[in-house]
Order: sequence, then structure tokens, then C-alpha cells
Amino acid sequence: MAIENKTVIVTGASSGIGEATAKLLAKKGANLVLGSRRENRLKALAEALRADGGRAVYRVTDVTKPADSQELVKLAIAEYGKVDAIFLNAGIMANSPLSRLQTDEWDRMVDVNLKGVINGIAAVLPGFIAQRSGHVIATSSVAGLKAYPGSAVYCSTKWAVRALLEALRIESAEEGTNIRTATIYPAAIDTELLNTITDGDTLKHFEALYQKFAIDPVSVANIVAFAIDQPEGTNVSEFTVGPTTQPW
Repeated sequence: MAIENKTVIVTGASSGIGEATAKLLAKKGANLVLGSRRENRLKALAEALRADGGRAVYRVTDVTKPADSQELVKLAIAEYGKVDAIFLNAGIMANSPLSRLQTDEWDRMVDVNLKGVINGIAAVLPGFIAQRSGHVIATSSVAGLKAYPGSAVYCSTKWAVRALLEALRIESAEEGTNIRTATIYPAAIDTELLNTITDGDTLKHFEALYQKFAIDPVSVANIVAFAIDQPEGTNVSEFTVGPTTQPW
């Protein structure tokens, strides 16, 4: 398998999609470098993966801080020699109508969902360019394909992720650096994402939606594994995934 012995960085690794992806890639023989803000969850996950025969290290990481992303890459190189892929998965969804003027939460979403991805790209890009290979995978959302009421700023950040990765793919093709990209657009996935919503009415709406439709995050993990497992000369740019019964 193309995944075996590849070094993969996963952000937002302490729960949900990131955790499910780490578990799946470890079973397929990847070298895992895990980052998130919750050390207790990271430590427990890394220890569980190693106990099951996997290879995993971790570092507490706040993706809004460029230095944290750089240190995560340094850890990967120190432990495994290089980075083959990075899965930029950290994100929040502090949704509310624009009329609520929850500007602090808007800023936080921009910092995590957009700048966090930019910081991750900046951290791996020098190495990817030097080795003339690499794979950048990011979690966007179906909200990165369509605007939804109550989700304006969240949608904006997720549309931006789509643009970033597509531009990176095109630039790499033009420059001959062979960097692959994949943007994933999940619909309702059973994660902790709703915990970041503070607006009461918006939370009730999304709780009802997710209670009816949400599926296991392993559905997204399978897509990450599929993308990485493609031949080096093949790039699959975009994946939309969600419950069969959900009218996205």
C-alpha cells in the first residue's frame, strides 16, 4: 500500500475526524504525527496506537500560531526523516446569524479554519518543494460549496480553504514540485463540532439536524486514506461526503 511507512501529520487529532483518521492510518502502517490543543487526549491516542503496533508521536499544537505548526513539522522530521502528507483538519463552527454580531467568534473561525490551514501549508511547503513531493489534505465542509443561513462566516472560511488548495495544486503543477492536494467537504459527521456553537437558536437547529443525519467520522477517514493511497502521479482534488439520507 502507498500509505505504509509514509509520515502523515494530522491536526485536530484529539477527537472526531482527526482521531478516526489517525487510527485508520496507523493500521495501514503510516508514521503518525498528531497535533491538537488537548494534551491528555493526544497522549492517550498516541499511547493506544503504539500499544496496537502503530507508530505515533504527538505535540500540543494551536494551529492559529505559525510557530506551533512549524514545530509539528520539525517533530515529524526528527522522528521519521521527512513529511509525506499533512491533514489539516482542525476547525470550529461557531455559527450564528450575522445579525447577532458575534464578531469575536467570527475572528476565531477565521483564525482556526483559515489561518490554521495557511499556517500548516507554510510549515510543510519548504520541505515539500525541496523533496519535490508531498500531499496537503484539508477538511472544508459542504458549507464550502454552498452558502447556508446562520453560517456566513463559517462558509466563508471553508470556501477559502477550497480556493487555497486548488491554487496550491495549480501552482505546484506549473512549478513542477509534484505537490498533491485534496479538499474534503463533509456534511453531517458525528464529531464535537456543535460544541463550538454558542447561539441558542442556531445550536437547536444544528442539534436536530445532526441527531437525524450524522454519520461516523470514519467515513471521512476512509477518504483521507484513499487520497494518500493513490499513485504519486495521481491527484484526486475534491471529495464530498455525507449521509445518504441528508439533503445537503
